[in-house]
Amino acid sequence: MRFTVLGASGFIGSHLLTHLNRLGHDCYAPTRNDPLVFSKDLGHVFYCIGLTADFRQRPFDTVQAHICHLAEILQKTRFESLLYLSSSRIYGNGHSSDEDVTLQANPQNFNDFYNLTKMTGEALSFSVGLPNVRVVRLSNVYGVDISSGNFLSSIIRDALIKKNAVVQTTLESSKDYVSVNDVVKVLPDIALSGRYRVYNVASGINVTNRALLEKLSNISGCAISAEKDAPTIQFPPINIQRVQSEFGFISSPILEDLDALVLQYRQESNHDKN
Repeated sequence: MRFTVLGASGFIGSHLLTHLNRLGHDCYAPTRNDPLVFSKDLGHVFYCIGLTADFRQRPFDTVQAHICHLAEILQKTRFESLLYLSSSRIYGNGHSSDEDVTLQANPQNFNDFYNLTKMTGEALSFSVGLPNVRVVRLSNVYGVDISSGNFLSSIIRDALIKKNAVVQTTLESSKDYVSVNDVVKVLPDIALSGRYRVYNVASGINVTNRALLEKLSNISGCAISAEKDAPTIQFPPINIQRVQSEFGFISSPILEDLDALVLQYRQESNHDKN
C-alpha cells in the first residue's frame, strides 16, 4: 500500500512518515516543487503542508500552503484518497465544536485569517465531491519540536533556558492539547476507512494555562506569569465522539506527559550544544 506525505519535513508530517515506515508501508515523501508529484500514482495522500505560529508574518505563504498548493494536488494528481489536515482553531468564534456546526469568521479581523485559509482549504477539498477526500481538524499537537514557535514549545524552552515562563493570555485561558504520537496512529485509519468527511482529533479536555504552567514550574523550577492586561481566551471543548466511536481513539493527557516531554527537550537541547 502506498502512502504519500506532503509536508513530510514538518512536525506532524515527519512523525507521520516515521510511523508509516515503521509499519513497513511504501512511502513517498516528495520535497517542495518535486515534479514527480504530478506524474506518479500517489496512493493515499496526507496533506500536512501548513503554517502555524508564523502565519501573521507570512500571509501569502499561508494562502499558498493551505489553499493554492492543495488546489494543484486535487486537480493534477492521481490518488486513492486524500486527508487534509485542518485545525480545531476554526471553532474559536463559536460555542460548539461538533464537526457539522456552521463555522464563524470575520475577514476584517486578521486574527481570523488563519481560520479562513483552513476553512477555504476544507471547502476546496469538499468541492471535488469525492468521498475519499476527508478532513481532520487537529487541536494543539504537542511533542518534541525544539525550533518551533508554537505556544507549548516556546514556554518549555523559556522554562528551561530563561527559568521564566510568561504567557500572553491569562492563567484562566484554556485549550485542548493532543499528542503527536496519538495523532499519527489514527490518521491512517481515517484515511483508509473513515465513514465521515470530517473528524476532530483532540483530547476532548481543555487544560488551563495555570494548570500547565504550575506543572511546568514543579518540573523545572521556573517562575510563571501572564503578561499585564492579557486577554482570557477559552476555546470550546472539542467534541471527539466521532473519532472515539469509530476508531476507539484515546489521547494521552498533556499534564501526565509533561515530565517526559520536558526531559526530551533537555536532552535535545544538550545534544544541539554538543
